[in-house]
Amino acid sequence: MTHIKLATWNINSVRLRMPLLKKLCDEHNLDVVCLQETKVQDSEFPLEDIKALGFDHVVFRGEKSYNGVAILSRLPLSNVAKQDMANVSESRHISACLPDGTEIHNLYIPAGGDEPDIQVNPKFKFKLECLDYLTDWFGANKIPSDKVIAVGDFNIAPYEHDVWSHKQLLKVVSHTPIEVEKLLRFKESISWVDLARHFVPETEKLYSWWSYRNRDWRKSNRGRRLDHIWATSTITERFGQHQILNDVRDWERPSDHVPVIVSYQLHK
Repeated sequence: MTHIKLATWNINSVRLRMPLLKKLCDEHNLDVVCLQETKVQDSEFPLEDIKALGFDHVVFRGEKSYNGVAILSRLPLSNVAKQDMANVSESRHISACLPDGTEIHNLYIPAGGDEPDIQVNPKFKFKLECLDYLTDWFGANKIPSDKVIAVGDFNIAPYEHDVWSHKQLLKVVSHTPIEVEKLLRFKESISWVDLARHFVPETEKLYSWWSYRNRDWRKSNRGRRLDHIWATSTITERFGQHQILNDVRDWERPSDHVPVIVSYQLHK
């Protein structure tokens, strides 16, 4: 058996934050890194810079200035696939298989704009449609006994202690009841296990994102847990060492998200 370290990170521009990606990989010896919001079209993706970090196997899907997902791996990847959430051609999903057949899905679910009303905000309507799409697609194509991992920026903090103030954020996009309801429906589609809450009790505050608007993010600590790693129940016991790397938010020119890391045991 082989233990690997897997990270998910909304990097908020891979080209801008290549120095931070290098620092992250140097400090944590990562084997697989799933990035969201790479914000670069495929022709300009910094493939050689990433291979120089030791990732010989890289799959990516991007577009100019917006969205974009990538999987960086020291291990061979196979069966690369791309889904269009809600049948809209945006770069929000890519998947690949690890050598033992474990399937990784890297997701960037839409943020949804500012107004949680589908009548006046098309972005929020699209977000809910994407959640329905993921629920239906995984429910139709996967089963709980499959070896599947879903990671990424889901842009929803589902539980009371996944946000700095449950009461104050109930009408704020990312924590509204309709978003939480739809995310939990997606979670139920193939009995996903939310690994953060598998390792950390729901009663404990846990965040992965802090707004740039907070002058002193650490002092105000108005965070939300938007970044997730889920797994099917059949492989849950293979995971360990769950970490949310809060200190990355203090690095120079940081993303507003920080990486989430787990260890995973590959089976031959």
